[in-house]
Amino acid sequence: MEKRVIQTIKLLIVVAFGYVLSACSSAPQLPQATLHPSKTTDIDSYRYLIGAGDSVNIFVWRHPEISGSFSVRPDGMITTSLVEDIPVSGRTPTELAREIEQVLSTYVRDPIVTVTVGGFVGPFSEQIRVIGEASQPLAINYKKNMTLLDVMITVGGLTEFADGNDAVLVRIVDGVQMQYALAIDDLIAGEIAANVDMLPGDIIIVPEAWF
Repeated sequence: MEKRVIQTIKLLIVVAFGYVLSACSSAPQLPQATLHPSKTTDIDSYRYLIGAGDSVNIFVWRHPEISGSFSVRPDGMITTSLVEDIPVSGRTPTELAREIEQVLSTYVRDPIVTVTVGGFVGPFSEQIRVIGEASQPLAINYKKNMTLLDVMITVGGLTEFADGNDAVLVRIVDGVQMQYALAIDDLIAGEIAANVDMLPGDIIIVPEAWF
């Protein structure tokens, strides 16, 4: 009797599992996420881009009443005393200054604007993301001349289960998603020749080793 009960329970589990798989296979598929390319194509052309979470300091010459510090909202915009919605994400401070001058010219004669940035979060397209068997998988704010070694220091290296020499770097080049082999284990072991330059928007995928 007990054997039949166990067999019945196993059968119910198999049926339920099959039902779950069937329901999953018939569920609508979500659209694939789009990787937005960085505007930086090489390390020498890098310019910091403003992103959500940054603090933007806007100084309008001879108009302190409309100058001030403004937080960039999650939608990439700021609100000033004269204009409610100014898109700022993805722009350099200089680009933003010129755009604000155009906006303010409706209210102020010949405005001269200077923009500085604090916080330095930057847009997602400029961040380096490390996933997989890193000690601390992170999204890292890019800094000019950052290398793979700098990234590994930031994430605390790899876990004991990582296969660093089979790691992959994903980068968008001329609109095409490319993959490059990395030798992170060799780099951590002291092979400095395995160090490479990073670019904004790079994704590092560290797989688990097969023992």
